[in-house]
Amino acid sequence: MGEAGRGRVTTLRRWTGRLALPLGFALTLAVLLAIFYYPVGSVLVEAVVRGGRLTVAPLLDVLADPFYTGAAHSLFTDPAGVPAGVLAWVRAGFSPVEFGLFGFTAYQALLSTLASVVVGLPGAYLLARYEFRGRRALRSLTILPFVLPSIMVAVGFLAMFGQTGVLNDVLGWLGLGEVNLLFSLEAIVLAHAFYNAPLVTRLVTAAWETVDARRVETARALGASPLRAFRDVVAPQLLPALLTAALLTFVFTFLSFPIVLALGGLRLATVEVWLYARVQDLALAEAATLGAIETTLSLGLTYLYLRYEARQTSMRGGGASRPRQAFIQGWRTLRDPVRVGLGIYGIPVLILFVGPLASMILESVTGPNGGLTTAYYEFLVRQQAATGAGTVKPLPAITNSLTFGLGTLVLAVPMGIVVSVVAVRGGAGSRLAETIMTAPLAVSGVVVGLGLLQTLVFGTEILGHRIVVSGAVAVVAAHAVAAYPFVTRNVTPALSGLDSRLLDAARSLGASRFRVLVDIELPLIAAAVLAGSAFAFAISIGEFDTTVLLAEGVNSYTMPVALERYIGNRSLGPSLGPATAMGTVLLAVTAASFLVIERLGGRWEP
Repeated sequence: MGEAGRGRVTTLRRWTGRLALPLGFALTLAVLLAIFYYPVGSVLVEAVVRGGRLTVAPLLDVLADPFYTGAAHSLFTDPAGVPAGVLAWVRAGFSPVEFGLFGFTAYQALLSTLASVVVGLPGAYLLARYEFRGRRALRSLTILPFVLPSIMVAVGFLAMFGQTGVLNDVLGWLGLGEVNLLFSLEAIVLAHAFYNAPLVTRLVTAAWETVDARRVETARALGASPLRAFRDVVAPQLLPALLTAALLTFVFTFLSFPIVLALGGLRLATVEVWLYARVQDLALAEAATLGAIETTLSLGLTYLYLRYEARQTSMRGGGASRPRQAFIQGWRTLRDPVRVGLGIYGIPVLILFVGPLASMILESVTGPNGGLTTAYYEFLVRQQAATGAGTVKPLPAITNSLTFGLGTLVLAVPMGIVVSVVAVRGGAGSRLAETIMTAPLAVSGVVVGLGLLQTLVFGTEILGHRIVVSGAVAVVAAHAVAAYPFVTRNVTPALSGLDSRLLDAARSLGASRFRVLVDIELPLIAAAVLAGSAFAFAISIGEFDTTVLLAEGVNSYTMPVALERYIGNRSLGPSLGPATAMGTVLLAVTAASFLVIERLGGRWEP
């Protein structure tokens, strides 16, 4: 190659280096526009457009309907009469009030948040203040909510608390009467606590460990009692983390779908379940209106979360943390009421977290007469060999889940890295870009699925051509939208922690921003990228909300969707046999993903 040729190659490399990141950002934005903002935007637009005209009538129709808003419907039908109505209610002795669908959704989310805080807070104290064997493993388990498919957990609760479940077997063995917690608010709240208490524990533990020991010692030296030092020094530093965890839990439980669907059905429907039912009934306009109102509420709650997250970051102390005490100290352990209380606390918590999954595995190998059986796994094998139309075969579900997981990695990992690079640049623009690109965390999977159904699956007219995207491609696109924020959450802290002098030195030697990223930053944060990738894979494996709307035929249904279809299959008796067997297979795949995440040092912090 001549001098001129080498010059052209050098120039091309230089321009490639300069344009690679802006081009990657533009592509990421384009992908998000096509598979998230446009579909979700179409749902929001449909809620306020009728016959080509802008109108708020559909929104007011929903808000003024007592079925949706209960007693609050008067705010929209007769706002002037609200004070008199409230006065009459007080005079009537605070008679029971109907909350409607939105009110019940908020009510169950509030109860679930309280239960999650009650269960998770003592765990945070235990992990932050005490040292014991297995502490690190226990702390690692707090990432379980992000890798366990919620429909699988629902099957675990069915196996434990159902009429033929393990709990009733134990009660029968003890000579006690049966209980049935299914299709009750208590079961939903317990299942939500299973999912969100570890989140509370994880966030509050991190805050507790950063409490400055010198400030506590100073308070004690000035005469403060341990309780006073906790109230005046420790509690204010924990409050932002606790509020952040509570807000996140409220958002997650407000948008909860598979757990409420499996444990409550339409009898205890939340907005998300009712929205899914409207889509199933092809009442898409009503579903779009519900989705628009729900999305507005969740975005408002997410904004509050981001505010508290920023506050938590600004209040993190930089001093030395307090040393942890040994949890077991001989006979002193039995005389310490705090340690005894934590030990007692561990018993119901262990039952709550281990019981459902252990029950699912046990039920998958136990027949109606209580004996061991492999009938349910043999049923799955027969299903695989069946040729009838509509048969839910396990092998395609497993293959699809793994294939979609790999497809999700291809799309979500580059997107997550690009968003992280934008986020660590600093400045108001990067913060705004990060906020816009984090929006998928605040929109429910059912709303995203409805949007994809209306736009890509049903088709969109562009320049006279109808663009249709369905089946596996639509599912992978939806999974990538759900997964890439988890890549970002792993990569951004790692990028922020790199020594800027190293990067400045490379830039001063002529390296482009893209070359610095590829040659220096990514090798240094490889563990974080791999951990983010493992999270993205696990999210894809367990995704249910969107997939259940988009999956069609044997080419695109996944393990969680197959599991949901097996729940109603009682062909082998009154137990959940086929569902528990399929759930155990899903648990094995999820456990493998969890081990990879753990080995790679999963570090996602909401």
